[in-house]
Amino acid sequence: MLFLETKEVVKQYANHLALDKVSVQVNEQKIFGLLGPNGAGKTTLIRIINRITAPDSGEVIFKNRPLAPDDIYNIGYLPEERGLYKKMKVGEQAVYLARLKGLSAAEAKTRLKIWFKKFDILSWWDKKLEELSKGMQQKVQFIVTVVHEPELLIFDEPFSGFDPLNTELLKNEILELKEKGKTIIFSTHNMASVEEICDEIALINQSKVVLNGDVTAIRSQNKKHIFKIQTENENLQIDPTICEILSREKGYHTTTFRVRKLKDISNAEYLLFLLQQNEIISFEEEIPSMNDIFIQTVTKNN
Repeated sequence: MLFLETKEVVKQYANHLALDKVSVQVNEQKIFGLLGPNGAGKTTLIRIINRITAPDSGEVIFKNRPLAPDDIYNIGYLPEERGLYKKMKVGEQAVYLARLKGLSAAEAKTRLKIWFKKFDILSWWDKKLEELSKGMQQKVQFIVTVVHEPELLIFDEPFSGFDPLNTELLKNEILELKEKGKTIIFSTHNMASVEEICDEIALINQSKVVLNGDVTAIRSQNKKHIFKIQTENENLQIDPTICEILSREKGYHTTTFRVRKLKDISNAEYLLFLLQQNEIISFEEEIPSMNDIFIQTVTKNN
């Protein structure tokens, strides 16, 4: 079910066209990856969805109606550029920000203490923010983004500044929020994270959407018909009209070949052909990574 949609959104800054008729569709209870190189227009689109700025033309549809001012109370936004007050006590600041999102002081404190305990930072409640490490500060910012339990969450580079352990912690929390029914927009340059958690993506380049759709489908559509084949022998018997060997890597007891399929036959038929002439240990098609697809698409578009 469609949860949020932008329709031909245009935004011009002086001599720079930030967004050029950008249309994206975010489905309910999905994690939607908003991707693109620096300066592509991602942050501008996020700011428009958050009503921080307005589009010159086009519209944002939220839950089947035009986005309204009060809808910001149903959105949680974690910006790439963090904005907490360094001289203010952590707990006091978190309660203040939660109240701006509509929670009472008592409810804010109750919810925040649960999150602080979950993230193992409860002992820092009365410390000043400047006393916390960057990673600790990031945890606080994440908590104040989600504490009012909005239906739509927007995370812009949420793993920035985190070590691998805390990145995994945050990743699991994002997936858990999805399981609880939240809809999430996730903007990042880390394509491995996109593969792990995103259901769908839109890739913006030079102010336009140049690729969008289901992550699994996009990766499948960009396959190059290249296979990794492991054998017990040093040679692979092939028919040059069906496939070509791209490389060979010899191990202690096995040899791994990278082979491109040339003929339009099913993978099952292809494997059967190889098995008739070779002792195959493993047979695996290479699926392009989102990182490869990102580079390829942006390079082609440029």
